[in-house]
Formats: sequence, C-alpha cells, structure tokens
Amino acid sequence: MKNKELKILLSAPRGFCAGVERAIEIVEKSIQKYGAPVYVRHEIVHNKFVVDDLKSKGAIFVEELEEIEDKSRPVIFSAHGVPKKIPEDAKNYNMTYVDATCPLVSKVHREAENLYKAGYHLILIGHQNHPEVVGTMGQLPKGSIDLIQNEDEAKKYSTRNKRISFVTQTTLSVDDTRDIIKILKEKFPDIKEPAKEDICYATTNRQMAVKNIAKKCDLFFVIGSRNSSNSVRLVEVAKKSGCSNSLLIHSQSEIPFDLIENSNTIGISSGASAPEILVDNFIKELKNRFKVSIDEVEIIKEDVVFKVPKKLN
Repeated sequence: MKNKELKILLSAPRGFCAGVERAIEIVEKSIQKYGAPVYVRHEIVHNKFVVDDLKSKGAIFVEELEEIEDKSRPVIFSAHGVPKKIPEDAKNYNMTYVDATCPLVSKVHREAENLYKAGYHLILIGHQNHPEVVGTMGQLPKGSIDLIQNEDEAKKYSTRNKRISFVTQTTLSVDDTRDIIKILKEKFPDIKEPAKEDICYATTNRQMAVKNIAKKCDLFFVIGSRNSSNSVRLVEVAKKSGCSNSLLIHSQSEIPFDLIENSNTIGISSGASAPEILVDNFIKELKNRFKVSIDEVEIIKEDVVFKVPKKLN
C-alpha cells in the first residue's frame, strides 16, 4: 500500500559534466577505431557503472603502463590527468596513446607550468593521492610544488620562497578552498592567485544547485562513487547547507528506506561521473514504495561541450 507521500526535489544541474562525457566518448571511439581491447590507465572516471559498461565493450583498465601485456594496443589516459612522465613512458614503449584529460584539468597543468617557469614556488590545494593531484604535481620537478589539504595545513605552512603562487584541484568544495585561500593570503600577502578560479564550472554549478535546495530537505542523497571527489564534496555541501541527514548512494549502498519513511521531502543530486540512469533507478525504487511527486529545481543551464581529439574522428 503506497500511502506515504514523498516529495523529491531533484537538483539540476547534476550528473555528467562535459569532461566526463568527452572521456567516455574517447574510450568508445577508440574501441571503434582501433578495435578491442583498448587499455585505460586508471578508471576513466570514478564510477563503477561507467567502468563496467566500458569493460563490456572492450576496455581493459590498468593502474600502470607496465601492466599492459600487449603494448601494440592503444592506451587512454583518464579524465583526471597524468604526470608528465606517463606520456613519455608511453612513447618509450612505442605505444599509441589518447589523452582523455579533462580540458579544465589541462588548463591547471599549463597554469602550474607557466608559473614554475616564471620563477614561482607552487602550492596545490587538493587531496593527497587523488589522481588529479598526482597528475598536477607530476607536471613539475619534485620539490617545486607543495600540497595543502585543509585549513590546518594552510596555517602551519611555511616556505623560504619569496615568490609563491597557488592552483587548486578542480573538484573541491568552493567554500573550503575559499577559506584555505583566505589563510594563505593573510600569511603571504604577495601570493599570486590564478587569473580565473581553478574549480571547474560543473563542480561549482552542482554545489550551488545542492545549496539551493538542501535546507528544504529532511534527507539528501547524492548518487556517486566513494572515490569520486566531487560526489563526496556534494554530500558535505548538503550537510553544511542545512540538511544534516545527507548520504552518498554508491554501488554497494542499501537504500535506507527506514529513514525515507520518516521524511517528507528528500533531495537528490548526482556526482559529475554518475550517469543519469542511476538517478532514474533510484527514483524508480522510491516510486515502488511511496507516492512520489518530483520537482526538478534548475539553477543554471549548462551548454559546455568539449571536442574529442581529432585523431578519433
């Protein structure tokens, strides 16, 4: 008996960003052009559903180039970007490679390089071991870029370098980085900042959309993977914006129907690497149990498209 009424506020924009769409398309077009298998270094994007789908089409995922048995096959670098050394290694192996690094991550790479060449010591605001951070730090010689992960580390940070500058990981929380940057500017009044913020448009838009509805919700769900930085940030943003009951729904999650039973309004968003079918499936599960009304709340229309490399067309 579906007698419980449930209002869903569906956050928009949500889900795939242009960088993720481009990366997935690069893998699919590479399989069409070169045949299967093609190798992908690191998960192309952080989502199990997407990775499994591409595996079924002929992609083989590896963490390092050394693992690739047949080096005559092409390899694709993930959307998160790679250290400079990786394309060099691929050339040394005589491998064909396609770089699916998101253009907005590549922009940060170029920015870091230009600042280094101009004589700056760099700070990267980001999360240790995230592939994007590994890739950005790997653009520069060791010792020329330092990682700061939080406000605490920013307060403790010291350097003898007179000329310092910072860049940031593209998928962080807009508010968190603002606080870290404020601390760095107070400590180093001459610190050089990026001409344009490094946090990408999709991260910013998705966080704004969640902020916009979180305070009206009893419960908030973000569909995405545990290793997806932008998905985890969306949960934090929902909590900070007034919905303390905010949860990540990933591939192993059980839907907490008991919590939903006690809620009248729930919010739903999804990370930039989560396909819309996962949101649809989640809502379908809810419709099986509750009388559902859906209100899609859109704050901005996105029309960004990134082209795939010419050699795949």
